[in-house]
Amino acid sequence: MTVALAVCVAALALLPLGYIAVYTVDVGWSGVRELVFRPRVAELLWNTARLVLGTVLCCGVLGVGAAWLVERSSVPARRVWHVLLVAPLAVPAFVNSYAWISLLPGLDTYAGALLVVTLSYFPFVYLPVAAAFRGLDPALEETARGLGLSSWAVFFRVHLPQLRVAFLGGSLLVALHLMAEFGALQMLRYPTFTTAIYDQYRATFNGPGATMLAGVLVLLCLALLLAELRLRGRRGYARSGRGAARPGRPVALRALTVPALAGLGALVGLALLVPLASLGWWMARGASTALDWNSLAATTGTTLALAGTAAVATTAMALPTGWLAVRARGRLSTLLERSTYLGSAVPGIVVALALVTISIRATPWLYQTVPVLLAAYAILFLPRAIVTVRAAVEQSTPLYDDVAASLGSSAPDRLRRVTLPLLAPGIGAGAALVFLAVVTELTATLLLAPTGTTTLATAFWSASSALEYGAAAPYAVVMVLLSAPATVLLSRDPRRGLTP
Repeated sequence: MTVALAVCVAALALLPLGYIAVYTVDVGWSGVRELVFRPRVAELLWNTARLVLGTVLCCGVLGVGAAWLVERSSVPARRVWHVLLVAPLAVPAFVNSYAWISLLPGLDTYAGALLVVTLSYFPFVYLPVAAAFRGLDPALEETARGLGLSSWAVFFRVHLPQLRVAFLGGSLLVALHLMAEFGALQMLRYPTFTTAIYDQYRATFNGPGATMLAGVLVLLCLALLLAELRLRGRRGYARSGRGAARPGRPVALRALTVPALAGLGALVGLALLVPLASLGWWMARGASTALDWNSLAATTGTTLALAGTAAVATTAMALPTGWLAVRARGRLSTLLERSTYLGSAVPGIVVALALVTISIRATPWLYQTVPVLLAAYAILFLPRAIVTVRAAVEQSTPLYDDVAASLGSSAPDRLRRVTLPLLAPGIGAGAALVFLAVVTELTATLLLAPTGTTTLATAFWSASSALEYGAAAPYAVVMVLLSAPATVLLSRDPRRGLTP
């Protein structure tokens, strides 16, 4: 029974990839050549590639530099800086774009897009690199210094090789998020595959052009996943022994303390204070106009209801996969678990496009209904629930279940009285992560939401697209407030060895 449920979950996760593959076969090589090998696709490929490359490089420099200052230097108030550097994750990228473009309308260039997405995504590199710095064995650095290496030499020859996995993982997250990003880039009028797919869909209602662009985008995502695996390699980075649990000695900045503080302050100011100040400004402007608080309350209620339902449904779907991955280790369970990760790597607009087509052709009565929208949320956010559920299963011993079975307890009774209470923390964490992701989801919701259903993200998008920045601000503020708890959780890492 558990295996059958996990197979169904994996099949749902792979549905968009299957749709793209089947459609490509139906179109045939001549159709693919006509739709893909044309100047417009080359232009989109160039725009997407240079933005991804530039953003990864900028996020890498900012993320690694900020992590080194917070974790390995003597910069003052390191705990405070850590929280402030994670805080930009509470501001969705399309809200950040709205904040900047409403203040600087001339920002709709490559440089403007690079600035906005870098400020939105650099915490994805900062977080894993900071954790890697925190876990480094200080003996390596001490040995290198004892051999006469300078601080710069220690950083490049000792620290950077140890940060390889964390840096590549964070860079992969940045690249995948950027290739799936729609709202921020559409607002900045920077054309990429995602914005072009949306425009094609709106113009031809899911014509072959949109589907072929989606196929190219999926291939780019898969290429990124393979490249990250190859660059990561098989080299191990763990200590051979446990050693002494102690922090490394912070590097004294001395005369560089003021420039370091200025750099961190500028980064936090641009990534956090500018969008918050812009929201405050437009909130004040909107308060002077006729703001419909009843509409805001109703939209918030709809968003919370959808997010809550999606969190429950997605976490329930994650249970059989997470359980099998631990209690029935093997090729099948590994394949089923990795399938959900592969499905979630597909951009939201491709997931929505696949579900629109399938629902129209196979189940027209389900088109633009809540179940289809919930299925999209599940495909996109299943790994967030599976990771936490699997961690909970890893930490819960099967002994209690075996004892209950020996005492005559039935399987449903053991599930209710033993298993679920043990897994409750992991289930709750996974549900919270899915809930917060759904609150700020835009692309799939725009294409799949039932007629008349408005969420905070779609209401914000409608107002900001019409240049009604004052009317859009309240919806953005509510999204930021609902996203803030996730930021608090992310910033509460164990930092016992860190002094303020």
